[in-house]
Parts: sequence; structure tokens; C-alpha cells
Amino acid sequence: MPAAALTSKRVSQTVPKPVLIDLPYAPLEKKALPAGRPREWYITHNRRLKAMRLAIALLDSGVWLPNQARNSTIRSMAEDIGIHPPSDITCHMVRALMRYSR
Repeated sequence: MPAAALTSKRVSQTVPKPVLIDLPYAPLEKKALPAGRPREWYITHNRRLKAMRLAIALLDSGVWLPNQARNSTIRSMAEDIGIHPPSDITCHMVRALMRYSR
């Protein structure tokens, strides 16, 4: 048997090093939304983003269950984080996001 057959090739697997986050969070640079979509798409897209921001803020503040997030609670959180008060539809979306994240 040749000597090359006896030695096994060692494949080095690279393990990604953990990234330490030591800087404060900075939001990404805003990009323009794609042009040419119907107006309803933009309305729904922005409503989803707002609902996601509100759901995250509510979860961070200790409101973990959708039945704890009444419209008044969601609107006061919007005021606290500095965004316009959400509509009833957006409040419903916030509760839906909190419900389905489990």
C-alpha cells in the first residue's frame, strides 16, 4: 500500500468566531422603497414595519401577552417611542405579531 494512502487528508473546518457587539445599536441607512408597486402595497408595508416596532417595544417593556396589549397601551407605547399613534388595524397587527411569535 502506498504511503499516501495511509495518511489521511485533514480537512480543516473553519469555525466562525463569535462577533462581540460592544457598540450601541445604530439603525441601518434608509433606502427608498421599490417604485412601481400599487399604493396599497406601500401602506401595508409601512403598517407592518410600524406594528413590528411597536410589538418589539411592548415585549421589551414587559407586555408579553396579546390580551395585555389593549389599543390604549399600544398607543401610549407609540407615544413613548416617538411614532405616530397607530390605527385600530395596526393595533390588531401588533397583537397578531405577539400571538404568533410563540
